[in-house]
Amino acid sequence: MTRRALGVCYYPEHWPEENWPDDARRMAETGLTWVRIGEFAWSRLEPVPERLEFDWLDRAIDVLGEAGLKVVLGTPTATPPRWMLDKHPDMLALDAEGRPRGFGSRRHYCFSHEGYMKECRRIVTLLAERYGRNPYVQAWQTDNEYGCHDTVLSYSKAAEKAFRDWCAQRYQSPEALNRAWGNVFWSMEYADFSQVGLPNLTVTEANPAHAMAFRRFSSDQVVRFNRVQVDVLRRHTDAPIIHNYMGRYLDFDHFDVGADLDIASWDSYPLGFLSDRLGATELHKLRYMRQGDPDNQAFHHDLYRAVGRGRWWVMEQQPGPVNWAPWNPAPLDGMVRLWAWEAFAHGAEAVCYFRWRQVPFAQEQMHAGLLRPDGAPAPALAEAVQVAEELEALPETDITTAPVALIFDYAAAWAWDIQPQGQDFNYFDLVFAMYRGLRKLGLSIDILPADACDLSAYKLVLVPGLATMPGDLLEQLERFDGVALVGPRSNAKTEEIEIPVPLPPNLAGLDAVVTGVESLSPGASVGLAAGGAFVRWFELMEGAADVVEVTADGRPAMLRVGGLHYLPGWPDESALARILQRLCDRAGVATENMPEGVRVRDTSVHRFVFNYGSGPARYGEKDLPAAGVHWYAR
Repeated sequence: MTRRALGVCYYPEHWPEENWPDDARRMAETGLTWVRIGEFAWSRLEPVPERLEFDWLDRAIDVLGEAGLKVVLGTPTATPPRWMLDKHPDMLALDAEGRPRGFGSRRHYCFSHEGYMKECRRIVTLLAERYGRNPYVQAWQTDNEYGCHDTVLSYSKAAEKAFRDWCAQRYQSPEALNRAWGNVFWSMEYADFSQVGLPNLTVTEANPAHAMAFRRFSSDQVVRFNRVQVDVLRRHTDAPIIHNYMGRYLDFDHFDVGADLDIASWDSYPLGFLSDRLGATELHKLRYMRQGDPDNQAFHHDLYRAVGRGRWWVMEQQPGPVNWAPWNPAPLDGMVRLWAWEAFAHGAEAVCYFRWRQVPFAQEQMHAGLLRPDGAPAPALAEAVQVAEELEALPETDITTAPVALIFDYAAAWAWDIQPQGQDFNYFDLVFAMYRGLRKLGLSIDILPADACDLSAYKLVLVPGLATMPGDLLEQLERFDGVALVGPRSNAKTEEIEIPVPLPPNLAGLDAVVTGVESLSPGASVGLAAGGAFVRWFELMEGAADVVEVTADGRPAMLRVGGLHYLPGWPDESALARILQRLCDRAGVATENMPEGVRVRDTSVHRFVFNYGSGPARYGEKDLPAAGVHWYAR
């Protein structure tokens, strides 16, 4: 069993020191346990090079700890101070147009810059030596939101040099690189690694293999950057080490970063994401404007539970209007409570609100907190108190294995971003549509990485759009006793973005070959005989495999051998609902059609029910108010 707790993000450097004791007391009285501090404080810790001023942080940690609060101490490397740029003027990342990502906000560094890496190692070492055994510091956070503001891909000279070194290690010779990338095409061959540049500012599209190698390299640079900090911290502390990821940020492999950490966390902003990142219809955005998408938070909860190998938090939970989305409404009454309980139902150890008090200056002054800028309670404070009180009655959680697994892969997202073939072929959208379809059937889902996953515990496994399928996954699918759905566009590329031979999908026992593909423009579709249609994408199939779905004009629309199915198109909502129901029936997975906006999540002992609707809803014999949460023993 895992103990649940609430927390908050706090910035003592933003407030007069005489306010700290009262803030700490009120946090404890609210029922908060964890307080994250320090992740943006480098300029106050080291106002000029090598002049360290840690005394204020000593006092802040003491004030919080003596109030009974546990401190998560952040490393401040996401916000290098201005003097750092004077010392290392070439440390800035460059965008794809060659423009510097300058000083004046945050995340203004290139992951490949060795000078900045050394500075980060130095400041983290100093913090670890000073606070690694401090009894009040009970967890650490590395940096802040890797990749936020599109800061993974850098086209700087530092990145170019590091990329050449990476290519030399991966391919060993220019000849091998040329073969892997198909550089004979358009006379792109290199005679030396020093000739290899970055895949930007080309006359037309860059070689997709070159672009894919750069994506892999860039992800590896994030892993390396994080590992440097983790290695330092491990030498000085036994406290768990965490990073706070972002929602729908795919530019680096979070599983690879998470392998070096103890806990994964993510920053959950349901209303901001609905307005800014989900690509939903305007009607959907209007319907859930004050609640957030019914499946977005759950998807990321399940994803980061996988990244954290079972241990995960919400490090930042939206408490009110944010400042960064196109529109920033206030949550419906009760939603701040609902969001916290949904996280706990998915196994979160902690949910931390961002932030304690709304700051009256700088970029985030319009971002709500649990308190107003004058210190009076904001609307979310009462809901945080309610959750804290409810946790006293239900303090522990224990996640059980779901009946359904969904494979998610960051490299697949890069592959289809580089070579979408259709402007709206988006890997995340495809996977998320599958996830949403399963949730609408009342199911709990486990998200798994493409490699090093075990399918044996599941009845149904979905593998949508997995560009390159690892050999271990292919072997597991071959011997899998349950029902599996692969496709569309799965096993369709090698790691170097070539069409493989034998042709896709090349699944053991499935006598079927993709002989051609077409992307479908908005409004176009391929109708299915049983109802609904394929949109965005359709593959022409040949072979002797059993055909279990056909298009309206008689072409294969789903093929099968045993429990393994291949789906050669992107189903619309109605077709997906039917296909998923059919697969669940075959797999022996019990389903129920959920009322609009109502979702469930099962733990080992409870079923949690959430109403994302703006009005009341009925589930079984229970009437749920808008933003209602209900749980009962299974």
